[in-house]
Amino acid sequence: MAGCCREKPAREEVTEIDAERREMGVCRAAETELNRRYQDTFEAMEGVMQKRVREHKLVAAGYTSNLDLLCEFRTERLNGLLEEYLPGADIMAMKAAGRIETMKDLLETLVYYCVRGIGGEAGVGDTSVVEDNFSFTYGVGGTAAQAAMALSAVGCPSVVHLTDDSEDVCRMMDTPYIYTVSSKRELVHTKGISGTSGSEIHFIFQFVKGERICLGGREARIPCSNRLILTKAVVNKELPFSRDYFTWIEENAKMVGSNVISGFNVLSDKGLLEKKTEEVKLHIERYHKNNPQGIAFYEDSFYHDEALGKYFRQLFYPYVDIVSMNEEELFYMLGETDGSDMDVQDIFSCIEGLKHIREKFRIRKGMIVHTKDYSMYVGDALEAEIERGLMYGNLLAAAKAVYGRYGTMKEIGEVMKLELSPRGIAYYQAAAQSRYACETVLVPAKYMDAPRYAIGLGDSFAGGVQAGF
Repeated sequence: MAGCCREKPAREEVTEIDAERREMGVCRAAETELNRRYQDTFEAMEGVMQKRVREHKLVAAGYTSNLDLLCEFRTERLNGLLEEYLPGADIMAMKAAGRIETMKDLLETLVYYCVRGIGGEAGVGDTSVVEDNFSFTYGVGGTAAQAAMALSAVGCPSVVHLTDDSEDVCRMMDTPYIYTVSSKRELVHTKGISGTSGSEIHFIFQFVKGERICLGGREARIPCSNRLILTKAVVNKELPFSRDYFTWIEENAKMVGSNVISGFNVLSDKGLLEKKTEEVKLHIERYHKNNPQGIAFYEDSFYHDEALGKYFRQLFYPYVDIVSMNEEELFYMLGETDGSDMDVQDIFSCIEGLKHIREKFRIRKGMIVHTKDYSMYVGDALEAEIERGLMYGNLLAAAKAVYGRYGTMKEIGEVMKLELSPRGIAYYQAAAQSRYACETVLVPAKYMDAPRYAIGLGDSFAGGVQAGF
């Protein structure tokens, strides 16, 4: 009979991102408007970078560099080592070691970070424990160095302060857009300097959401892609400064739209910390004197000595214009400043947390937090195009997450095809309609559920933001 064999309509497939859109109550009009602004920003990006080259506008990127050993990490290898060395252990009871000296330290620390999906750093004493059990490839490390590399990939010039100026690091950083300052106080490319330091080695472990840690019949899935950094501090524990670098920036401050500061987290001696902090405070004062509109930008990170980190913030934060950090660092800092009730899933709680830190430490202009779902500036109105900078930061970080390298303009064009985070859009909507709207600029990030690569994302973001200054 006609119609009796009519096919049932196919069930509409609901993707994970569609489900999150519905859960978060995303407004399609807001999403369309945000995509348009992203597209406008991307289309102008190459011209912005070329203008910076023509006008000799540089980003100053300080202060540390190092040689990254990027681990070819798979949970199958970790599970095999657990079975061999810790057969009767409970993976959920394992704790992170502050310093890696034994195989037990290494395995328990890896498991601790993997099963929680959190990032962090730890020191390593006996490097053979790491080197003998995993294979690695070389890369450039350090916030300053990676920010410069990310900017170079899109044709944006920078002048970088190197602590590790070893042959390997200088070779990998030798591009037409990266400069450093010679002993004659002249801009040179990294191949133009003769190294005086040995290699500062950081071991990098990247782990991916959904992979399984298994031991003795128990299993835990990695809830979020992230990374663990194991450091063997040799050069950077002294944070050696180049007076030539400081002087060049001070004398050519009009060419330097932003002055990126980082690397204090490796210091472990209070007297040395005070000395280095005082040097940079005087440097910022001279930089601002010659370029009052210049931005002193501090990119925070996990501190190897927590008490020194707290002391450093009290000493230094009042002298910088903007402090930037990821959400884990924000949550941790609030815990040590009587703001530990912050809910990372509540955007208003995050805004209040940033305002609390800014007020407590008297940060001059404002704060930035960058997450997998959004980046956000909270503070005074700026002359700079901060929304554009946040978008550049999001795109450079997303390219690093997708490709595992610093994204070119072509690769960022491919990243542009990714959809925006529904959670980020919902937070944008909420912030824009709130009493915080006049002091908040929030930009959703590109949506990636389980990125393969997790190292250098914050550093790439920090680099991208500078193009807005």
